[in-house]
Amino acid sequence: MAKVNIGLDAELVVEVMVLAGIGSPQDAIEAVVRDYIARGHRTETRTELTDRNLREVDAKPQEPQG
Repeated sequence: MAKVNIGLDAELVVEVMVLAGIGSPQDAIEAVVRDYIARGHRTETRTELTDRNLREVDAKPQEPQG
């Protein structure tokens, strides 16, 4: 896998390390990024099911009113 080097504020990285309980700055940031991506995928999955259900309801023939 290709690697990317970035610069981050030291206080930000230390806070992430403390919150994540990870001693390595690189590992802490990587864990946060991986978690962010995983949450995005879970959200996409949940909203996709909701959208699909709404489309199915909209696609069903409606009973005439009145």
